[in-house]
Amino acid sequence: MKLLLTSSGNTNKSIENSLLELLGKPFNKTNLVFIPTAANVEEDTSGWLETDINNFKKLGFNDFDVIDISKVKKEVWLPLFKKADALVFGGGNVEYLMDWIKKVGLDTLLLSLIKTKVYVGISAGSMIAAKNVSLSYSGILYYEDTGGFENIKGLGYVNFETRPHLNSKSFPEVKIEVLENIAKKMTDTFYAIDDNTAVKINNNDIAIITEGEWKKFN
Repeated sequence: MKLLLTSSGNTNKSIENSLLELLGKPFNKTNLVFIPTAANVEEDTSGWLETDINNFKKLGFNDFDVIDISKVKKEVWLPLFKKADALVFGGGNVEYLMDWIKKVGLDTLLLSLIKTKVYVGISAGSMIAAKNVSLSYSGILYYEDTGGFENIKGLGYVNFETRPHLNSKSFPEVKIEVLENIAKKMTDTFYAIDDNTAVKINNNDIAIITEGEWKKFN
């Protein structure tokens, strides 16, 4: 299984090179699907969603599709997902994204799909890769309103959680001292990563790809 869990997507050359390595072939010979669904309930995307999409689009993929699984029928998105070499799950609301993944049956299909593909997460898309998502803590950090801060089950692809946007001006609570206090109340491992950092998983190997700042807790 190959995953690239990012805070803000393709933000630097190190992350770009890691994606290229995981794909194992040039961008112009690969296909990518970007799933923006998590952003549907965000009040203000302020251009960040378009930026996230364009940061991948500029790599020059052979085919590049943007598919919102809440608006496109399965008979349309499934063939494109099967054809893709990389599936990018964008940022936004964690619980909303997981709800739609379950509604369309993608939770049962995705594990088999990514056996031959690269799973890329951006923010919420990275957070849902964990077995459990501690919204009781992370919801406070990222202003999640849906679900009353209850913990939810994620996809279960990794045995740690991800806390994106470390030191971001947009999320002032996501800083080391706050996360240290949260870590004392948790037993699960989590990685705090800034917008220039990613966690790369290549089968059983975990590597931190960074041109910024990160910290592992627990």
